[in-house]
Amino acid sequence: MKAKITVHIYAKSSKANKNGQLPIYFRLTVNGERFEFSTKKFIEKSKWSATQSKMKGNSEEARSLNNYLDLLKSKVFDIQMELIHKNEELLIENFRSRLTGTHERERMIIPIYQSHNDKIKDLIGNGYAYGTLERFKISLKHLQEFILWKYNVNDISINKIDYAFVTEFEFYLRSVKKCNNNTAVKYVRNFRKIIKICLDNDWLDKDPTTRYEGKMKEVERDFLTEEELLKIYNKKISSERLQLVRDIFIFSCYTGLAYIDVKGLKKDHIGIGIDGEKWIFKKRQKTDTKSKIPILPIAEEIIEKYSNHPKCLNDDSILPILTNQKMNAYLKEISDLCDIPKEITFHMARHTFATSVTLTNGVPIETVSRMLGHKNLHTTQHYAKVLDRKVSEDMKALKDKFKLKQKLKYR
Repeated sequence: MKAKITVHIYAKSSKANKNGQLPIYFRLTVNGERFEFSTKKFIEKSKWSATQSKMKGNSEEARSLNNYLDLLKSKVFDIQMELIHKNEELLIENFRSRLTGTHERERMIIPIYQSHNDKIKDLIGNGYAYGTLERFKISLKHLQEFILWKYNVNDISINKIDYAFVTEFEFYLRSVKKCNNNTAVKYVRNFRKIIKICLDNDWLDKDPTTRYEGKMKEVERDFLTEEELLKIYNKKISSERLQLVRDIFIFSCYTGLAYIDVKGLKKDHIGIGIDGEKWIFKKRQKTDTKSKIPILPIAEEIIEKYSNHPKCLNDDSILPILTNQKMNAYLKEISDLCDIPKEITFHMARHTFATSVTLTNGVPIETVSRMLGHKNLHTTQHYAKVLDRKVSEDMKALKDKFKLKQKLKYR
């Protein structure tokens, strides 16, 4: 059967550059299958002839551009003759690989992903946080292991990545790696960013992740009640190791700082706030947003307790914090000692600050959001749960207002 081959050259209005010029695209259709790419040439809309698929006029610029476009069309004919001569099928993929040169050197996904991660590493502290790099490193590791598991190779060409690849990757994360829904979706979204890099560089002409609709599920974040928090704070603990962990955890509960921010807390992060009292002024490492937190009495008490600790003196740090792994392991011991039937983790302190320390005690959610260093209230709402007691108190106040209005009405 004779292949039906058509070429269409056009100026793409939807991708105009900042100067208003349109990129010229080359589209090849073979038996109904399309492949298009940017010619890397730009033109003013008024100078382009859509009917003739070339630049108007006979200027030197027009002759040069139109000759270049004619060469591209000739290349399609040359490729057709080459395929026929070699008895290869006239398939869109065979044309694509020769037009782009990838039949000689395919672009592989792993080096592209690694290059992305290397760039993030160089930009840590300048728009990126270390945690972001770690997430992409883990995502890359899972991708490498998936490719080996599924295809028994160490890498794969980006042109072989399709929608089935994306869904299989998610299945692998859920089934083999035992990732929960949100973790699996996050890793696929990380992978999607790499695909976007390929698209932006015109290495791919189609997005294999377009139909992927992984949705995050809202997680019920656990926290300590005021009673549980005070139980830990007042517990007599003989072990110095557990005392230290307890104190640092309590400090985070009364400041809302995440582990990485407590670890990086230095003496010059403490200053005098607008009220003349001590505040913490620090950028969150995760989001690079500013947190301004008035220091509550219990938090100040813990700062004073460790002000002369050798590690704090040597490192100019506020608290002699252990690794996150050790902190979480020792917090499990503390929850057992205090008979609290919850799996306490260090990150729970941040939730506790948002819920039991601030919101429950009448601090507006806008203020809580600002202290947590969130960029929007929606993020804060995931942390801060309005307790039944607070709902009851607020509604009781509303009932009292209605009763007062009724009394005034019938006087």
